[in-house]
Amino acid sequence: MADGLQTDVRMLKGVGPQRAELLAKRGIHTIEDLLGYLPFRYEDRIHFSQIKDVRPGNVYTLRVRVASGSAVRGMRGRDAIYHLLVKDETGLSLACKFFHGGYLEGRLKAGQLLVLHGKVEIDRLRPARMEMVNPQFELLSEEGAGQNGDSTEVGRIVPIYEAIGTFGTRAIRRATYAALQQLDQNFPDLLPASVRKRMDFPLRRDAIIRTHFPPPGESLDALNQFRSPAQMRLIFEEFFFYQLSMALNRNQARKENAIAFRVREDRVREALKRMLPFKPTAAQKRVLAEIAADLEKPAPMNRLLQGDVGSGKTIVALQAAVIAIENGCQAALMAPTEILAVQHFLSARRILEKAGYKVELLISGLKSAEKAAARERIASGQAQLVIGTHALIEEDVGFARLGFVAIDEQHRFGVLQRKKLMDKAATHGHAPHVLVLTATPIPRTLSLTLYGDLDVSILDELPPGRTPIETHLTTEAHLAGVWESLRREVAAGRQGYIVYPVIEESKLELKAAMEEFERLSKEVFPKLKLGLLHGRLSSEEKDAVMQSFRTNETQILVATTVIEVGVDVPNATVMVIEHAERFGLAQLHQLRGRIGRGAHKSHCVLIAPGRITDEARARLDTMVRTNDGFEIAEADLVIRGPGEFFGTRQSGEMGFHVANPLRDKEFLEIARKEAFSLAEDAERRDELRQTLRALPSTWQRRYHLARIG
Repeated sequence: MADGLQTDVRMLKGVGPQRAELLAKRGIHTIEDLLGYLPFRYEDRIHFSQIKDVRPGNVYTLRVRVASGSAVRGMRGRDAIYHLLVKDETGLSLACKFFHGGYLEGRLKAGQLLVLHGKVEIDRLRPARMEMVNPQFELLSEEGAGQNGDSTEVGRIVPIYEAIGTFGTRAIRRATYAALQQLDQNFPDLLPASVRKRMDFPLRRDAIIRTHFPPPGESLDALNQFRSPAQMRLIFEEFFFYQLSMALNRNQARKENAIAFRVREDRVREALKRMLPFKPTAAQKRVLAEIAADLEKPAPMNRLLQGDVGSGKTIVALQAAVIAIENGCQAALMAPTEILAVQHFLSARRILEKAGYKVELLISGLKSAEKAAARERIASGQAQLVIGTHALIEEDVGFARLGFVAIDEQHRFGVLQRKKLMDKAATHGHAPHVLVLTATPIPRTLSLTLYGDLDVSILDELPPGRTPIETHLTTEAHLAGVWESLRREVAAGRQGYIVYPVIEESKLELKAAMEEFERLSKEVFPKLKLGLLHGRLSSEEKDAVMQSFRTNETQILVATTVIEVGVDVPNATVMVIEHAERFGLAQLHQLRGRIGRGAHKSHCVLIAPGRITDEARARLDTMVRTNDGFEIAEADLVIRGPGEFFGTRQSGEMGFHVANPLRDKEFLEIARKEAFSLAEDAERRDELRQTLRALPSTWQRRYHLARIG
């Protein structure tokens, strides 16, 4: 890598200290980082349209001069509309309108040269006139107005960058143009030559230059669809290095030693049959066979178990734990919340203790003496299955012989937290077999990205006797009818949930669980027993509330999303979610999964205002249309995009700059195949690790090349 690319970005002309601070907030510190900040759109500024040719309903790019401009303010001086009149070289004029455009007052002056890009529409107030509403615009300098080849603004296909604070697209473009001058002919290309030639990709240096400043003959449609040869090279590269890291990690993991469990012995098979409380589904049998085959090997299992809400993941995990216990090892199950851990503990104790297995609970909410006693039983090996939260990975928790680990709702744990639990087994000279569970179905494209180093098993069948949940969408105006339906269910001996997005009143004008609990108890259901559950309650208080609900002493549970996972009350048949538009699809699906667990018909009612965003409407319509978790996950991916799925944009996962796992899934598949194929060549693995290590740290962060090995 050329040393010049590691130069601080503030050294570039047009950047300086203040703009460097803005860039730093986006993770852009060096010239190389800036070159990784790619355009999101391109404009043809070789061929401008003329005003005489514009027609309503079409999008145009115009080079014009300001004729006049003025702001018209509404009541109290707010919401100014800026009216702009522009003229092109033919002398014809076009009106433009900018809502909330007060900031343009004094900024645009008569005679200034502009490029406008936007849709032309009929002026509703003056139907004989056309106008552009909220067009994107850029001020041009007079020297940039010509057709000279060095202009970054006109006479070429021009890259449009997302502004970074006050650092606008024009300034970013100029800084990037200056940064590109640092790319010398010896710029290294770390993509294996065999792969590059097979894919017919350009060199990386050329790909970077052409992505920022495409040659005149490039297809504008291909560029805006991220399908130019240069863009496809960079998309593939991001996926390839990420998948190569996964492939090498996977090969490294398979070299580790694990205990090869005896699965086929009669005593193990009898133990598995003895513990089952019901006849397993065909899917459960298939998945257990896949897990058992892994457990027989002397290399650690690393398997992802996907299954929709209620598909029986827990019983499969408990069966795997029994295999470990019957082979003289301990098993651990780590859950992200105390409610879920307690739920697993109660289920495991009910199923396993009658078969003679010792089940232990370890959570932070236990009293000091209880925790100390639990740790002692774990360290001695007396506790055979240990279920807990983050408390399992505390330093003073030691296992006698940990051979199997299950991690539930694993996307809620960080990499380091999971590794700490693995290390509890590594202290005994072997790696544990690992089963990762998720009730949030993951589309294949994201599964390959987030968990590409894991083998995947899918529970795609619900246990018999489960009746589909009916989901209805309504407004607050119909709440009286909703409450009457809930009363009828309670009168029939059933129970229900009412969920709110916040605990206490807030400035967001949302109904809150605590206030609504009081109102519902006194005004709506005065003759019924209501419970309140939220995240601020202590462990003892949560346990008491849940126990009261499990025994039907409490008929209606008012709660926040603390019940999203880990609550299993088969008698509950109604789920009412107020302000449903405030919840994500995955949350709504998990909340709905709290009902439909018994033989009685269940109903989920989503309450939302009459006017909501298109995105919120799409989420709620999806919930009404289907109960299929995988279909919901695919819809969630389309609606929110891969950067938001699981909140991964916030947690730093999948930090691709140009690649998009949804849009570019065919490249993801090809890159994975190429990377895993190369990693199978044992003679090349050292060379490939050196390739990954040679990537600058900024690339390693970008492609998440963790644990190169």
